[in-house]
Amino acid sequence: MKKLKYLAILIIPIATYISFNSKGLLTYLPVIIAFGFVPLLELVFKPDHTNMDEVEAELANKNPYYNFMLYIMVPIQIGALLLFFNTIQEELSTVDYIGRILSMGVMCGVFGINVGHELGHRTENRFEQLLGEILLMTSLETHFLPYHNSGHHFNVATPEDPATARKNEWLFTFWFRSQIGSYIQAWQLEKKKLKIQKKTVFSINNRMLVYTILQIILLTTIYFYYGFQILILFLTVSLIGILLLETVNYIEHYGLLRKKKKSGRYEVVTPKHSWNSDHIVGRILLFELSRHSDHHHRANKHYQILDSHKGSPQMYTGYPGMMLLALIPPLWFKIMNKQLNKYQTEH
Repeated sequence: MKKLKYLAILIIPIATYISFNSKGLLTYLPVIIAFGFVPLLELVFKPDHTNMDEVEAELANKNPYYNFMLYIMVPIQIGALLLFFNTIQEELSTVDYIGRILSMGVMCGVFGINVGHELGHRTENRFEQLLGEILLMTSLETHFLPYHNSGHHFNVATPEDPATARKNEWLFTFWFRSQIGSYIQAWQLEKKKLKIQKKTVFSINNRMLVYTILQIILLTTIYFYYGFQILILFLTVSLIGILLLETVNYIEHYGLLRKKKKSGRYEVVTPKHSWNSDHIVGRILLFELSRHSDHHHRANKHYQILDSHKGSPQMYTGYPGMMLLALIPPLWFKIMNKQLNKYQTEH
């Protein structure tokens, strides 16, 4: 059951398929599930703080099933995108039109970027990282990989990290600061790496250059094969996926800062520098992303063996519910600042 629970993730692409082949309320099914049913369920079910023992973790880490669950998300995501391109051209009401666009946007956020994030951390396996790049490409978020691995994980919980939300910062301004800042840092990190390698910015080893060229090819292909309208819709669903990513970034590190030492360097990243959520439904649907404290503590750990840490700051509910709360800044500040102050006082 510990591994079969991840099959529940397939409810999102199934709901998306239904959305693309329906009209009316069903066109919003993925949105209703992700931001309606899931938050409600997480108010009912208590968080599960249990961890695997060493033997279980070792077996789970070697079990190919967990990798296979990630691999199949690539054809599922690409298939969903192609189906979207074809079915969105049907005669639809404005309401149905918006429903299908939002559904594909959820797929871009949950599968394109989130699974791309997990695979993008597999630096020891070029095939797996390539799959992550393909998934990130479906949301035009390929710069996420060089920035996230070498920038965010190094600067997290510091003013140098654009993806760490400041206390009392509005979500809507954070979207721009994080996305633009991370894009700029991705280029800077690649330039720094190439300088060490004594190669120019125009080298084939410049991932940002390669990603840019591939994105232009992808957009050009969509334009010539499907037309300008579908190209705009692809940009729209990619934007929705990106906004979902940035909303997750916002809630994951809100207000948390590492202390600066006399040497000018920051203290080591620990589980206390990321908000954690052990709410089981969100954990399953997001491949354990909400066990974010352990992810930053040990970035190379695979999703299935991430642990819960008693000393990490805890969210009130799972990611979907916290994302909805973040959309109402005054309410977010009232609840999360109290939680933040309480945690900082105790630790």
